[in-house]
Amino acid sequence: MASSKMVALTVRKSLLAIIVTGVLAGLLPGSVEGQNCGCASGLCCSQYGYCGTGEEYCGAGCREGPCTTASSTPSTNDVSVAAIVTEDFFNGIINQAAASCAGKSFYSRAAFLDAISSYPSFGKVGTADDSKREIAAFFAHVTHETGHFCHIEEIGGASEDYCDEDNTQYPCVAGKGYYGRGPIQLSWNYNYGPAGNSIGFDGLNAPETVATNNVVSFKTALWFWMNNVHSIITSGQGFGPTIRAINGAKECDGQNTATVNARVQYYTNYCSQLGVSPGDNLTC
Repeated sequence: MASSKMVALTVRKSLLAIIVTGVLAGLLPGSVEGQNCGCASGLCCSQYGYCGTGEEYCGAGCREGPCTTASSTPSTNDVSVAAIVTEDFFNGIINQAAASCAGKSFYSRAAFLDAISSYPSFGKVGTADDSKREIAAFFAHVTHETGHFCHIEEIGGASEDYCDEDNTQYPCVAGKGYYGRGPIQLSWNYNYGPAGNSIGFDGLNAPETVATNNVVSFKTALWFWMNNVHSIITSGQGFGPTIRAINGAKECDGQNTATVNARVQYYTNYCSQLGVSPGDNLTC
């Protein structure tokens, strides 16, 4: 009898742990800060970085695991990203930053163009209008995240704890901070680690590289974009879901309508500059 009571108590504790874990997972900031995609065997990592089964996780946008949608590299168009992101377009953003901004002498169009050579699908999937919408979306988020290319690092980020100690694949290094850096403010050890591996810098031991090398900095933004956002915007889901992928838990579903509206305003403005309609489904 005592043994069955103990088993029942253990089961209840396990269920409570699962529930609490699920609630906390739902509260974690989305995408830029990201979700840990190291799913257990048999689980899929969804386009938003959550582990689970079923079409929502294993279907369109599935990033890891037994995905039901075959992964393939879409064919690219002949659009020139450099011809869309002109000097006037780029300077129209960065010139709105104050002269005292650290990013003013760090970010450059040349560094961006250098970085996109490593991501040949960026801005080159679908029609010419699709390309313009993706570029407008990328720069809308970058504008919001950096304050028109003013900030290289997250304001007050050094005081924040962005270490997921449960992530053993990309363990935090003592004395290193994994707070937001770069055009899309890369955060957390489980983003710095794989980003560094992909790009070719030591993301865990030298996360500060994102704030000292402007090409690497843009590459981290593009790495995150291509892994978390690109398939959303190129599949025609609209700008709203890209906000959810970037920072949904903090902004979407009424959490912070002001920041959502700011991102949308930048996006529609850039679409107007590029001569393309913004499409539907703008908010999250």
